[in-house]
Amino acid sequence: MKSDLKWRLGLTILLLIAAGWAIYPPREKLNLGLDLQGGIHLALEVETDKAVQNEVIRAKDFLEKELNKNKIKYQLLSVNPDHSLTLQLVDPQSESGVMKIVRDNLPNFERKPPPSDNTRLVLGLESKAIQNIKENALQQALRTIRNRVDQFGVREPIIQREGENRIIVELAGINDPERAKELVGKTAELRFQLVRDVAASQEELLQRYGGKIPEGTEILPQASSGKTGEGKVSRYYLLEKEAKVTGADLKDARTSRDEYNMPAVSFEFGREGSRKFGELTEANIDKQLAIVLDNKVQSAPVIRSKITDKGQITGNFTVEEASDLAIVLRAGALPAPVKILEDRTVGPSLGQDSIRLGIQASLMGAALVVIFMIAYYKLSGLIANIALAINILLLVGALAGFGATLTLPGIAGIALTIGMAVDANILIFERIREELDLGKTVRSAVENGFSRAFVTIIDANLTTLLSGIILFQFGTGPVKGFAVTLSIGILTTLFTAITVTKMMFDLMLAGRNVKTLSI
Repeated sequence: MKSDLKWRLGLTILLLIAAGWAIYPPREKLNLGLDLQGGIHLALEVETDKAVQNEVIRAKDFLEKELNKNKIKYQLLSVNPDHSLTLQLVDPQSESGVMKIVRDNLPNFERKPPPSDNTRLVLGLESKAIQNIKENALQQALRTIRNRVDQFGVREPIIQREGENRIIVELAGINDPERAKELVGKTAELRFQLVRDVAASQEELLQRYGGKIPEGTEILPQASSGKTGEGKVSRYYLLEKEAKVTGADLKDARTSRDEYNMPAVSFEFGREGSRKFGELTEANIDKQLAIVLDNKVQSAPVIRSKITDKGQITGNFTVEEASDLAIVLRAGALPAPVKILEDRTVGPSLGQDSIRLGIQASLMGAALVVIFMIAYYKLSGLIANIALAINILLLVGALAGFGATLTLPGIAGIALTIGMAVDANILIFERIREELDLGKTVRSAVENGFSRAFVTIIDANLTTLLSGIILFQFGTGPVKGFAVTLSIGILTTLFTAITVTKMMFDLMLAGRNVKTLSI
């Protein structure tokens, strides 16, 4: 056996072993897409206007502090719906001092024309800054959702931007859609705020303070008992509005157990967070500190001593809720709330039907090809069928090995690959027949047939491969799945048509003086 024939045979056997290893067992190794194994499709809208409004609120809080610090008196400082601030000063002469604070510390704000009363100062965000905040909010939401889904353990999720403020999320194989939706959409804004007072109802709290919420405070309810979002609120807290420590200061969060052996979430601060939390707890011993998640008080323990680096969030969590909360805290809070615009659940039974019908169609197509090739090209047709089987095995092995996801369009790509593989063999066989008709020997006809068909096969498959690459680059979802299968199918078709089929002819002719060829 010639050396080149040996390495081609060795390479083919090696690739078949690798493909078999990559595929087996298929249920574990082959990733099925949303349309084949079921799951959820979510269309989310990031409320980017809320991110802009949060920036304006932060600017208002900062300006409030600076005005008090610089003893500049004002009658009104409020946030307007159009992302601007209205400030009415007691002494109009102090306006220059205010503008200096704005120029030095709030560079994205500019003075706007007041609506009617020229004694008021209106400060608004520049339009470029608004666009940047919205874009950053969307990009941060994409990263946060991707981190959460990765930690949730979903294989091959599709998370992509659509338009200016939408995100498409497709999670295949999810058997608890409600839990996945809660995980993806949870804002998870964590704050630590000092407690001023507590009462059984909001009205009772207001009565204690003359019907008005004291300046610098806010009233938040306790998280409902039972499953998140259910149950009756048992108390309301009057909290200091300023949160000196937030979820952004966390380094890690994980599930744990509280003193009653109930599921809880333990967290750990980073270096800066530890310093801030240490200062906060040291200065407020014997006071209550509320742990606030998404504007609900999870718990409000009394500070007994200085705490620096660790803490625990307790509540009536289930194991899954505690696990999901730990995930969202590790992944970070969403920069703005997200709204679920479309929620589509694909049942696994629909996926099973798709798999069954797709496999049936592929098998029927393959059977027709096998029968035709043997009937028309006889022994050479059998060789082409063996090469075709190897082609499909390598294609599926590559999909499993690279971790690609097989979708319904992907099955269509496999069916198309079968047709292209047969087409390549037909080109070769017709060239061999022409050589035999010219009176060439079998060996010479086979060599010339492969040589003449080579350029045509490369040309035809290369252009299709380029189309597949473009589809992969610019396509989304099912289109991308089709492009992946098609591109890998072209490469395996080129290998089997040029190398494997030729190798089998060479093995058949090696060391023998063959006078006729069954073709």
